[in-house]
Amino acid sequence: MNVLIFESPEEATKAAFDIVIKRFEEGLKTIGLATGSTPLKLYEKLRDTNTDVSHVTTVNLDEYVGLEPTNPQSYNYYMNEELFKYMNFATTNVPNGVAEDLEKECERYEEILKNHPVDLQILGMGPNGHIGFNEPGTSFDSITHIAELTPSTREANKRFFDKEEEVPTRAITMGISSIMNAKEIMMLAFGEGKAEAVRNMIDAPVTVDCPASVLQNHPNATIILDKAAASKLQRDK
Repeated sequence: MNVLIFESPEEATKAAFDIVIKRFEEGLKTIGLATGSTPLKLYEKLRDTNTDVSHVTTVNLDEYVGLEPTNPQSYNYYMNEELFKYMNFATTNVPNGVAEDLEKECERYEEILKNHPVDLQILGMGPNGHIGFNEPGTSFDSITHIAELTPSTREANKRFFDKEEEVPTRAITMGISSIMNAKEIMMLAFGEGKAEAVRNMIDAPVTVDCPASVLQNHPNATIILDKAAASKLQRDK
């Protein structure tokens, strides 16, 4: 793991942006994308560059089960509004959370990943250490599957919904094995609320109790943190 710690989320995001732009220039073919609040500023920077990405395919980590792509809380909608409509990607891929056969949709998505090996996967992390929607206890061998969302994850995401009961209980997510197949991984984590999960990811043993800890086993993973998220690490800060 290459751990980079910055004074602020803004400085950390700039470092992440520089990496992504460099990979685009180097001819990256497939990029894996995350949603949530953490990568928003990164996407804002990317869409303001007019970078030619006509050679790039995107694959998103996950999507809520039961939300139409036109639903403002769906990740399909999020990606269109925050990034896709501003950039000329060759192809964009987000799981279909309203597919008639969800298991077949998982198989279809896994096939996309096999046909478009991810060169760079961008990750965020939940306060419980989940990556994608792979909650604690998820097998490291898992591929794209239907995940049951924990109460803590639904609690963390309810701020995006009008009512708590509107927060979906399931999602389609790339599995941990699917994520780890990426040639390069870049994890972003900001804020004191992520500090304990960051400590478990970096300083504690690799365990399914903290899915993000599996990144210790990846040959090319960069962890980009602000000082608040890094505040519990056992190192000079």
